[in-house]
Order: sequence, then structure tokens, then C-alpha cells
Amino acid sequence: FERFLNPERVSMPDFDIDFCQDGRDRVIDYVRKKYGEDSVSQIVTFGTLGSKSVIRDVGRVLDLPYNFCDLLSKLVPIEGVKPVSLKKALEMEPQLKERYDSEEEVRELFSLAEKLEDLTRNVGMHAGGVLIAPGKISDFCPVYCQQGSDATVSQFDKDDVEQAGLVKFDFLGLRTLTIIDWAVRFVKQLGGDVGPLDMIPLDDPYTYRLLKAGNTTAVFQLESRGMKELVKRLLPDRFDDIVALVALFRPGPLGSGMVDDFINRKHGKAKAEYFHPSLEITLKPTYGVIVYQEQVMQVAQILGGYTLGGADMLRRAMGKKKADEMAKHRGLFVEGAVKQGVAEKLATELFNLMEKFAEYGFNKSHSAAYALVAYQTAWLKTHHASAFMAATLSADMFDTDKVHTMYADCVENALEVLPPDVNHSEYRFTPLDAKRIRYGLGAIKGTGEAAIASIVKAREQGGAFTSLFDFCCRVDKRAMNRRVVESLVRAGAFDTLSDHRASLLASVGTALELADQAARSAHQNSLFDLVDDNGEHHGAEMVAAARWTAIEQLLNEKKALGFYFSGHPYDGYRPQLSGFIRTALSSIVPQQNLVWLAGVIYAIRTQMTRRGKMAIIALEDGSGRVEVSVFSELFDANRDLLKEDQILVVEGKVSRDDYSGGMRVVAERLFDLSGARTQFAKCLRLTCNGQSNANKLLDIMAPYKQGGCPVRIGYRNGAASCDLDLGAAWNLRLHDHLLESLEDSL
Repeated sequence: FERFLNPERVSMPDFDIDFCQDGRDRVIDYVRKKYGEDSVSQIVTFGTLGSKSVIRDVGRVLDLPYNFCDLLSKLVPIEGVKPVSLKKALEMEPQLKERYDSEEEVRELFSLAEKLEDLTRNVGMHAGGVLIAPGKISDFCPVYCQQGSDATVSQFDKDDVEQAGLVKFDFLGLRTLTIIDWAVRFVKQLGGDVGPLDMIPLDDPYTYRLLKAGNTTAVFQLESRGMKELVKRLLPDRFDDIVALVALFRPGPLGSGMVDDFINRKHGKAKAEYFHPSLEITLKPTYGVIVYQEQVMQVAQILGGYTLGGADMLRRAMGKKKADEMAKHRGLFVEGAVKQGVAEKLATELFNLMEKFAEYGFNKSHSAAYALVAYQTAWLKTHHASAFMAATLSADMFDTDKVHTMYADCVENALEVLPPDVNHSEYRFTPLDAKRIRYGLGAIKGTGEAAIASIVKAREQGGAFTSLFDFCCRVDKRAMNRRVVESLVRAGAFDTLSDHRASLLASVGTALELADQAARSAHQNSLFDLVDDNGEHHGAEMVAAARWTAIEQLLNEKKALGFYFSGHPYDGYRPQLSGFIRTALSSIVPQQNLVWLAGVIYAIRTQMTRRGKMAIIALEDGSGRVEVSVFSELFDANRDLLKEDQILVVEGKVSRDDYSGGMRVVAERLFDLSGARTQFAKCLRLTCNGQSNANKLLDIMAPYKQGGCPVRIGYRNGAASCDLDLGAAWNLRLHDHLLESLEDSL
């Protein structure tokens, strides 16, 4: 409490409070009513003219073509998460420098843009920042009223309002609290009862079993790959361990050896040391490792004779590394410790140790609060998995990468996610029972809440849809357009009405036209001429179309859902690749030797480096995903191979990505499937029986002669069998069309 109620503290404290996203606005309304509209305001934010945006803005004023400015803007490299300055961009990007030197328009644009760069462009409102003044807010800082809103907003930003002496509160929306709320409601819908989450036991063995297994996808704070590995090393078996995990998983502690000390001491591989017997009460929960800022304060109080207010000032001085303040505190601490009977040398050593730990120390009150939320999510995943995962999927339903991750986790945990269905799905993901979840229609790209609401309403009023035509006639035309219906078809949401998705997609236009006819004729008797006794429409015949192949179906699912749902394209290539691809992407580990990997290209992004443009490829094989870095020379030589949804074979070096905790691959060589066949195939073996047509076989093979792959024919009839190697003149190019024709023929 000394952080907030410290009489020795000069600056105002920060209040960052997390609320359920759905209820955050209610909190702000409550504060306005409680303290008075005149005493409460939100906080201004200033948008600036960044290097990319200033090029576009200046170009627009100069009346330059949009594409001209857009291309220049895209040439500005990004360093970390921000675009570099215009000056640095000219140094880093050769193409930009070349255009600057050769084009007068570019030079004029840059000379103006450099003068405006980083100036304030516009004002906005901080998402969660709220000021509460002891009187009328306009007596303390200038305010304005945001356009189209009654909300009062300060004209000072978050730093200036603190200088003015006002208290800033951040009322933040925490998605996990919303997930927990939805999960509890889902449990009740399924006939269960969670009771108050504050009352669940913090020593549940089944929850700790889930944590020890690293089964922490969707568990708050514990879901990254690096954190999963740390959890499996630490093997938490009590709540204090989870509090420590939240505090320890940061670059400082991980790099300093603190984490290894903590784990070794917990498992009895090293002895816990408390520096002084009086500190055992403070340091025992963390096995003698100073993990928290509060422990620094307690050590100063117990051994240095500090007041807790003074200890808070010491904590702040250590955190901010102020040398003059530290020298003063060193003397005070040693003097106080000597008075308590501690040797001066030991007191100095302990202060030095505290100073080192303070660099990495974490706020325990924050860590404990987050650990409690982490435990609650782990407990829900353990005991109410379908309700919890349905809530998590719903919270992330617009982020297809996260939906994909959660879907894969459901499969691993024996939860079945049923496909989207216009007759059964709701807007969000919903649990059907303890083991099944129904896909939410709102997670389909291009739909929207209004469109799904009209589907659910039509279903409630008139029962299940009987056909695509029935669907188009009954839903609200104002909320439903062709794009929405096509997305539903691609996602498989009409599969229970017809399993011919290609025909359904081809029929959408006809169905919508018939629906319009029915709507126009609604007030005329001729409506009865359009509809038969079963509610079907005359002329409502499905448009004929060739059925989609398995690959086509998966690609259309990816368009609608953001990922392959009913299978994976790699499955079709697995038999061909299994001869030399020995390791699944989910199983790769760092090693010195080059390894061969393969997968389908899920996504590609490019970025500029000092060596030129490089590609980062997300590669999937159905078991997992890995990012492959392709540097400029290799990227330039293989651009034609790098296309989404295509097979890519990679020879590369696997290492650990310190940032994500996952694996990273740097490519050395790249092949498409045809190139890999050419590189690796020893021979093409064809198995024939006595009924095979030799002339037809030769006709298929003839166009692909003069390749590099020998052909071996395994022939058998009723009397005998043999292997026959064809001569070198029949060595073949292993083209996809050749293999498809041979498979069809044999």
C-alpha cells in the first residue's frame, strides 16, 4: 500500500485497473456520476505525422498521384515496430535514394515532408485514461468536447496532466475477464454451476496437472511457447509458483540466471540461501531469490531499519538507477543494518545484491492478481473445457490466426469443433456439451453481426432452412448480400442442406434473384405461383458445376475461415514427401546440421534489411507452423516458388527464436514439389499387371522423355513377376501432369 499511501512520496501514483471489456464503459459512467460530470474528463492523445503518413499527406496537398505517393511510402523501411525517419530511410533503402536523386518531384516532396515530420497531425482520445479532479476539471487544465460526443477531454496529454498535479486512472479492458464471464455463462447454459470464482480451491491437483503438462494454450499469461517451456521446467504445484512465473518470464530474469536459480532451488538441486536468518520469512516463498520489488522493500525494513515509506523510496531509486540517490541509500542501509548487529561487509554485499535484483524485480501485487486470473482460466480449462474454449474462440473470432491456434488446441484436447451451420450455429462459438463446440457464424470472414442476427431471427421465426433458395427468401435482404452468402457456402455452412459446395456457390446469384422476385410479389396473388406447398420456389434448380477437389475445398475454406478446417493440403502430398522429409514441423529442434523441412505456404510477408528485401514465410504441415526466413539473394532467386498455398521444400538451419520462444528456420535452399522430385527421386516405379496397356503407357510418358529420372516397371501376371528397368532414353521429367496421368491410368 506504500506505493499509494506513502507520505514520503512526491509524485502521484499510477492507477491501472483492468475490467471486463463489456463493462468498461459502465465504470467510466459510474465515475462521472459519482464525482460529477464537471470533475471528470478523458485524456487527449496527439497523432503525429510519421515518415510514411507525411509522404502521403504532403503528396495529397501537392496534388501528386496517389499511387506515386503510396509507392514511396511503402519504400520506407520499418525498424522494430515503427517506420524509420525520412533521413534514415534515404540511407537504408537504395531504391528510395535512387528516386530521390533522379526525380525532382520526389526531392520537392521530401524537402517539405522533412520539415513537417513528427509534428502533431490530429487529436484523439486515450482509450482508457480518465482524470478525476477535486473540483471543476476546467480549473485545473484546458478541456474540449470531442466531436459527436458529450465526453469532456483534457487538452493536456497523459504526461502534462501529471505535471499539473492531476491523478490519472487507466480503466483498461482486459479480454480475459470477458472470456471468464462468458465461460461461466456457458457453463450455466449447459446445466452446470461454477459458483463464485473467488471461492474455487487454489490447490486443485487436476489444474496443476494441466499446468505441469504445458497444456496452457488460452491460459492467461502462460500461453506463449517460451512460457510453456518455462512452466514445464518449473512444474508449479502451488499458487505462489504461478505468481513467480508471471514475474520471472521477462528478458531480465531469464538472461540473469535468476530463473535457473529459482527452478534448481525449488527442485532441491541447489540449496536456498536467505543471506541472514531474519530474512527467511520474506524470501522463503521464492527459495531465497529476490523476485519482487516488495521483497526489496521488506529487506530494507527488516535489516536496514527503514520505514516502509522510506523503503518505497529506495525501491524507486533502485528501479530508476539514480546514482546520487543510491549512494545516499547505501549509507543509510549499511548504517541501519549495523545497528541491528549485521557486519558492515555483509550489509554492503546484501545492498549490492538488492541493487542487482531491483533491476529485474517485479511488482508482486500485480503479479499475484494476474496469477489469480491465470489460475482461474487454467481451472476452467481443466473442469469446463468446452465452455472455456468456446468463450476464448468467441473473444478472438476476428483474429483468424488465433482461432486457428485455439482450434488446434481443441483437437489436441479431444474437443470436437463442429463446422459452421446455418441451421445450428449462433453468432459466437457455443458449447453443445462437455466435448463439442459449434463454430460461430460471426467468425466467417465478410459476414458481420447484423447478417448473422437476421439468420438467427429467420430460423427462430420459421424453423430450419430447407435449401439455399429458402434461406435467401427468408433472411433480411438489408443485412444479407451476395458476398455474405458466398462466404457461408465456402465455409461449409450449407453442407447439411447440400454437400455440393461448387454447385451451391454457382447458385447464389440465382437464389438471390428469386428471393428478390418473391419480395416484389409479396403483395400479389402471383406469389402463390412462385412457391409450392413445401415452400420451395419454382425454377429454383441448382446450377450445375464440377465438384471441388479436396484441395479446392480447403482453399475455399481458408478464404472464408482464414485457415484449412476440414483437412490440410499437405496431407495430399505427404506420401510423396515422406521419403526424405523425416521431421514434422511440430517436432523440429535447434541443431547444428542443416535439415530438410516441407510444408504449405500459409502466409508470406516481406521486410527491408540492410542486405535488401527478405521474406518471412509461415510454413504449415498440419502438425504445426514455423517461420522460415529467406534472405535477399535466395529470395530474389526463388520468387516464383513463393506463393501462398503452394508446397515448399526447405533446406535450412533451425534455431530458437528468443523473442517468441518458438523455432526459427533460416533457409539455405528452396524447392517446389517438382524441383524436390528432380533433386531426390532415385527412380519412378510403375506397378503393372497383365491387363495393363503398354502402348497407352508409352504415349503418356513420351512427352516427358529426356529427363533425369530412370523408370522401373514392376510387372506381374498370373505366372510370374519381375522388375524391368527402361533404358536411359526413357528417363523422365517428373512433371505433375505426368504423375496425374499415370495415376489415372494405373
